[in-house]
Amino acid sequence: MAMHFETITEVAAKLRSGAITSSELTELLLDRIELLEPTLNAFIAVTPDLARDDARRADAELASGHDRGPLHGIPIAVKDLFATEGTLTTGGSKLHDNWIPDHDATVVDRLRQAGSVLLGKTGLHELAYGVTSINPFFGPIRNPWSVEHDPGGSSGGSAVAVAAGMAYAALGTDTGCSVRQPAHCCGIVGHKPTFGLVSKAGVLDLVWSMDHVGPLTRSVSDSALVLDVIAGHDPADPYSAPRPINGSFVPTAASLDGAVVGVVRRGFFEGHRDVTEIVETALEWLRQSGARIVELDIPDLTEAATAIDHMSAEAAVLHEADLRDRPEAFSDEILAKLRRDQDITAAQYVAAQHFRQGFTARVEELFNHCDVLVAPTATIASSPIDNRPSDYGHHATKNTSIFDFTGQPSVSVPCGFTAASLPVGLMVTGRLFDDRGVLQFAHSFEQGNPWHTCHPEV
Repeated sequence: MAMHFETITEVAAKLRSGAITSSELTELLLDRIELLEPTLNAFIAVTPDLARDDARRADAELASGHDRGPLHGIPIAVKDLFATEGTLTTGGSKLHDNWIPDHDATVVDRLRQAGSVLLGKTGLHELAYGVTSINPFFGPIRNPWSVEHDPGGSSGGSAVAVAAGMAYAALGTDTGCSVRQPAHCCGIVGHKPTFGLVSKAGVLDLVWSMDHVGPLTRSVSDSALVLDVIAGHDPADPYSAPRPINGSFVPTAASLDGAVVGVVRRGFFEGHRDVTEIVETALEWLRQSGARIVELDIPDLTEAATAIDHMSAEAAVLHEADLRDRPEAFSDEILAKLRRDQDITAAQYVAAQHFRQGFTARVEELFNHCDVLVAPTATIASSPIDNRPSDYGHHATKNTSIFDFTGQPSVSVPCGFTAASLPVGLMVTGRLFDDRGVLQFAHSFEQGNPWHTCHPEV
């Protein structure tokens, strides 16, 4: 396998054996970015000087015996929604086209303290408010499996950078689907941690009470390695959960024999058959591997979808001043969404928050009957950039947004390809703060199937 497609664990072992240096690894990926960027447009900004400085420092520290851990010397990228000191941070928007932060977001700081090498800032849907990563200011980001297709959104650039071998990991955010759906579209792993497990301090907001930060990687173990670094309480984030992190999230070899898998077919399996049939095949593999499938139901999904829509009132409040003073800084698409959000009444928003409490408890109760819930990540595959189906947004978000609303941990792992050779993701969801269990189950599925070893030929 080409080194740019190896996992963090594999290249970390080579760094420590002396087979390669972080500087050499960084040059390998910078060369690959230079080669592929004209086609894929995954980055808003590449930071070669910063990356080379980071890599030289990593090499010097390893040579002196100072090992910061599994991410030491590993080249990564972050969505251009995260503050990076001294580097332009746009949010994919004209609103922030001159913002050069004087600080790093908490998670960026944690990654740098762990010795990682920052290659650059990845592109996204404008203000992280969309599912295609077709950005009117920076151009469309293209799916490495089919460059005429979108990579999902809003963390499309992060997903493409990882899938195409331009970074070993990337950070994204997920408010309705934006880590997991791009992972689904690009054939990689995307983990949305439990709400509050990972700090959002220094990250541009969309919907305060639903925004999550999470990793995109080529393996479940790699996502766990990143989570080990970025998880943990942060007083700078008022939504951060004051819970201790006990041990590593990295999964171990484990059988699925005896695992109880919950399946909610109503709503979650309604969609395009070329996708849902692949997930049905994955369920059959789980049965043959010893898992027990139990059919469950969530009766109030329609009410939940309405409540999720009403949470967007937070986006209207967040951008209230700019909507009044700088409406020309928004694209027509995002301006229309935010104007719609302004029409959500206080009564609707309060009712949605009240409904949310009971609904979250009802979803959490499902885990008294199963270890994890399994569903398609999205019920539609990546779409042609110039010819999207009218139902694309609905099928891209309806399965994932539920767990942004409730906050449960949820991970998308590759589970096959459509007849058109487009990736499909399997979504695994668990109890609040059982990220370790969710990653363990996803890892066991991943290791029993070949899909994570498939890489695009750009």
